[in-house]
Amino acid sequence: MALIVQKYGGTSVADPDRIHAVADNIAITKRRGNEVVVVVSAMGKATDNLIALANSVSSKQPGREMDMLLTTGERQTAALLTMALADRGVEAISLTGSQVGIITDTEHRKAKIIEVKGDRVRAALAEGKVCVVAGFQGVSTAKEITTMGRGASDLTASALAQAMDAESCEIYTDVTGVFTADPRIVPQARKLQKIHFDEMLEMAGAGSKVLALRSVEFARNHDVPLHVRSAFTWEPGTWVTNEEASMEDPIISGVVTDMTEAKVTVFGVPDRPGISAAMFEPLADANVNVDMIVQNTSTEGTTDISFTMPMADMAHAEEIVSRVAGEINATGVSHDNDIAKVSLVGAGMKSSPGIAAKMFRVLADESVNIHMISTSTIRVSVVCAAGDMERAARSLHTAFGLDSGADYSAPLPTRK
Repeated sequence: MALIVQKYGGTSVADPDRIHAVADNIAITKRRGNEVVVVVSAMGKATDNLIALANSVSSKQPGREMDMLLTTGERQTAALLTMALADRGVEAISLTGSQVGIITDTEHRKAKIIEVKGDRVRAALAEGKVCVVAGFQGVSTAKEITTMGRGASDLTASALAQAMDAESCEIYTDVTGVFTADPRIVPQARKLQKIHFDEMLEMAGAGSKVLALRSVEFARNHDVPLHVRSAFTWEPGTWVTNEEASMEDPIISGVVTDMTEAKVTVFGVPDRPGISAAMFEPLADANVNVDMIVQNTSTEGTTDISFTMPMADMAHAEEIVSRVAGEINATGVSHDNDIAKVSLVGAGMKSSPGIAAKMFRVLADESVNIHMISTSTIRVSVVCAAGDMERAARSLHTAFGLDSGADYSAPLPTRK
């Protein structure tokens, strides 16, 4: 008897019809003789609606109270799905993160998992029940309800799979797997049958929304294979594992696009030791995740520093940057939300020189101006104008031999 962890995202359980479809799939999995642990996200846009509701009643939103509010979305889904399973004759029990024993640190809204106890899950499985767990949440060492950030239901699933020693962890979403690019932007993107954790980690970090970054990192560190599948077609998807690439695998695995970041430039920064620390330490203390950083050559004792960050953090970060700029006697600050990040990811870069040069030539031929560049061992990212993103992604996808030869034909759910 195999233990399978299944995670269903918000679009997979968006309405009663979708919950019925998910319940049918769980029932089939259970009747095949498997033990099943299910992790669910909030229905559709439920989390967004809760955030909007909070915004409508208060401009001050303590992290503790937001966590108390936001966790209700996943609890609602878990209870409804358990009821649907009861209609199908499947014994099941819904559990919150705290009931499962997902222990986190004390950081509200962005808590990190310390331990997964899982005693109630084991007891329920021993009784032949399906466990339906509310994702994205836990209980802190201070006994407070916590959430682990947007997309963290994937993390809950990975952590439970590791703690329960599951045979596999299936991540059900609204696409049929991991693609060489977003089919909404690059129609000739093709589905990958498998991908290495390192590549998936770079893709997630570069802006791919298929899997949450922290869930991939956790799964890689604990060697938990992930199977990314569609909850709409139920077809086999993409396996994300630690399996090493074969000689036949392509150099580049994907082109990743991201329009969720903004660029900040601080002008006239004094060029002396300690200034960069003075600028970025307050952002780190405020949990603002700075991505790409570029510092210009010093001229007459000053320089300009540009960096990117999530657009969602801009309102909070703007106050910090302006304050720090004044403290270090910088001459000004500008913000640019009209940017996009385009990245090439591929394990083959390690042994294939010239990838970056080819990327830059392709973009130059398409008249795409590059604002910023960053690299890792298996990734090259550039920032360009938002209006150039689609053209850049399609041209790179073609230039590096990733096109499928035909436009992707499966239905593509609309994402807002």
